[in-house]
Amino acid sequence: MAMAPGIQPVERLRTYASFVRFEHTLFSLPLILAGIFSAPGASMSLPRWLVVGAAAVAARTAAMALNRLIDWRLDALNPRTRGRELPAGKMRPFEAWALLLASVAAYLAACAWLGPWYLRVAAIPLAVFAAYPYLKRFTPFCHVGVGVALALAPLAGFAAAHPEFTDFVPVLWIAGFALCWVTGFDIIYATLDEAFDREHRLRSMVAWCGREKALRISAALHLLAFLSLAVACVWILFGSGAPAGWGLPAVGAMLAVTAALLYLEQKWAEDVDLAFFKVNAFAGIAVLAAVLLARAARGF
Repeated sequence: MAMAPGIQPVERLRTYASFVRFEHTLFSLPLILAGIFSAPGASMSLPRWLVVGAAAVAARTAAMALNRLIDWRLDALNPRTRGRELPAGKMRPFEAWALLLASVAAYLAACAWLGPWYLRVAAIPLAVFAAYPYLKRFTPFCHVGVGVALALAPLAGFAAAHPEFTDFVPVLWIAGFALCWVTGFDIIYATLDEAFDREHRLRSMVAWCGREKALRISAALHLLAFLSLAVACVWILFGSGAPAGWGLPAVGAMLAVTAALLYLEQKWAEDVDLAFFKVNAFAGIAVLAAVLLARAARGF
């Protein structure tokens, strides 16, 4: 029976979206927006918003495509990952490389539209994206590479919305939150592959020091993440005078929500799908909400 017209292209798009885990944009998008609104005066035209969004999606797509291509042979050996698109034959290598090159081209085009400075620094995220998949071959601190990649998100959002680079202190603390948060939850994710990593001499934190100690390190990182976010919000609220009366309790409540989500991520570490894929999405939204409330209390 012939395939109905239009089905195959739709299926390929679904395969491509699965290949780069498009839904994981929920992790980076709130951080980009938090960076944009971390300082006053983030008024951008609609075209600039659209270009920043395109740059974010293209950069993240490039990061995931690089990760999948670099880890292709390891994924084929791992029972947990051998069903991924490349090792399972659902995508041809040519398609993966084409998607990578197209996403890099779109990212560079967006940076060029934003201005010459953005194009000059565009290679920094790409270098981080290309380097971090290799780190687990050499160091148990490989999870920090993922943290650095996501810490670039609020910095990029801030740079796009504030080319004058004033009032940059809060975004540095937000980037610190992202670094510790993402590094911590990547350690939780690595518990899925403890035996595989040991067998193949991959140097994840879990393989290096054991699951229990690695999870304690993850919890400490999440505590540091919360403290970093709290400092960012307090700086926004009180950095140049007193905020609106409702600001401190509203931001405090959202910080409490964020703390609860980070706690649940640790508590539910046994269920990585729940802790990693579901709680994390809400944590990112809570972070953005805390920053937006702090900024609203001072005036956008």
